[in-house]
Amino acid sequence: MSRDVAQSRGASPPAAPALPRGSVPHRAGPATTYRPRATEPLRLRARRKILTAAGRWRTSLSVRVVTITVVGGAVALALLGGVIGNQVRDGLYDARVEQILADAALRSRDAQETFDSATATTGQQVQQVANDWIDALESSSSGALGTVLMRSPNESSAVTIAEPATNNAPREVVSDQMRAALAAEGGQHWQAVGLPAEDGEEPGIVVGATVTLPAAGTYELYTIYTLAPEEETIRLVLRVLSVGALALVVVLGAMVWVITRWVLRPVQEAARAAERIADGLLAERVPVRGHDELAVLGDSFNEMAESLQRQIERMEELSRLQQRFVSDVSHELRTPLTTIRMAGELIHDARDSFDPAVRRSAELLHTQLDRFESMLADLLEISRFDAGAAALEVEERDMRDIVERVVELNAILAERKGSEIRLQVPAGPCTVEVDSRRVERVLRNLLANAIEHGEGRPIDITVAASATTVAVRVVDHGVGMSAEEALHVFDRFWRADPARARTTGGTGLGLAISQEDARLHGGLLEAWGEIGVGASFRLTVPRHAGAVLGVSPVPLNPHEEPATITQEVSSAAGPESWSELAEEGS
Repeated sequence: MSRDVAQSRGASPPAAPALPRGSVPHRAGPATTYRPRATEPLRLRARRKILTAAGRWRTSLSVRVVTITVVGGAVALALLGGVIGNQVRDGLYDARVEQILADAALRSRDAQETFDSATATTGQQVQQVANDWIDALESSSSGALGTVLMRSPNESSAVTIAEPATNNAPREVVSDQMRAALAAEGGQHWQAVGLPAEDGEEPGIVVGATVTLPAAGTYELYTIYTLAPEEETIRLVLRVLSVGALALVVVLGAMVWVITRWVLRPVQEAARAAERIADGLLAERVPVRGHDELAVLGDSFNEMAESLQRQIERMEELSRLQQRFVSDVSHELRTPLTTIRMAGELIHDARDSFDPAVRRSAELLHTQLDRFESMLADLLEISRFDAGAAALEVEERDMRDIVERVVELNAILAERKGSEIRLQVPAGPCTVEVDSRRVERVLRNLLANAIEHGEGRPIDITVAASATTVAVRVVDHGVGMSAEEALHVFDRFWRADPARARTTGGTGLGLAISQEDARLHGGLLEAWGEIGVGASFRLTVPRHAGAVLGVSPVPLNPHEEPATITQEVSSAAGPESWSELAEEGS
């Protein structure tokens, strides 16, 4: 019965890592590896490549599918290759160990029979018998590297011989631990060792058994076997498995790439068609091939696109009819309104000769005619925007003058509502190329809206300019509005609270027209609000007509800037006092 003894204390070299049983790991000293320090451009290039790969991963389904499939296949093949490699290695190792043990047992029996048949009685004769037997083993087979005959440590016979060995037998691989186990228990023992080789070491096995020499007593017979052919076979198998797995992964990746491209092509065509439809090309359709699920997807997409095209064309036709109706009605109402206006003026001028009830009716008629005329003007203006007929009359103006004029026109209304207007303007000129009539209308709407919803609290107007941009911000501290309401405040006829009565009139088109005026200048009209805090509106236009709009010089949210000193202006102040206070506040 064979027994595997523990590893020696260092007398034998460690076994190669390819064969696990009884192998001892290599003991290597610390190694120093030179690593060049990465330079900044190299790190930047690596980071750019990583970001590019991450972008491809996020935006390409084909890349994700192929990557996941290839990585998953590689991991599966690596696990399978590892299992197969271990099975092949263990099988070869076990078979070779059995063969070696059988061969070693045969050698020990042959040696014992040779020694038993010898008639040697002196040390010299015993030495000759041992040498002859060792010499006969020089042409040994079965992978035996050499044989060593060593005196047992417990032998006390007076007859001793020199310990013979074959020329290729590295006796240093026989460990003290193995010799002690063999001397104590007898029988056959074996141990995996590392054998010295030209390129380092190779795996091997030492098999020991005891034999009895005539007159010399008990000696230990050690046969050393190399496992280099088996290790080379294992390496060949692993190389074949690795190359085969790599080729299979490449073929798998190519197949998945082709299949993914083929499957996703209808989806990509549908995505491109959807983008073109979103750009206004309503007649765009996707080609349909075959009768499978992807063909059903293409048919469904085309039916959806056809339905959308019909609905959009129908809505466009209704919109054109609506615009034409508004335009026609607005123009047709101009003539009767002019006539009614003339008659109303006559009645209003003669109101003092009427009794109080009729005089009050004449005043109401005059007021409502003014409102009706304003509504009609708004309808005509919005119809011009819809028809694309609105045009700018650009002139160079100082934005401070426009703002001061708007404040002057709304001073009486602000005084009636109890709101105090605070103006902050730059000290130097704030020239800008705009249509002053349209900009004044925008600011008038913003200020009237602030007075309407300011609940008698102060109203702050800020004028700011940069090298490319001019901005005017109007802030009230009234009821405010939510972020959702700020998204709809420029919609036509939209009101945040329909139940709240209006005190300053209006058609519900003022802010919509103001936004169109801002766009006509290449600018922006934006809104911000917070319930119970107030609302802020900001008009931003480029300094020069047709220029690209830059960053606004004043934040939309008034709480995002540091506190500034402003001038408090009485709502009843005249034009001269406005200019003086503006210069002082600067």
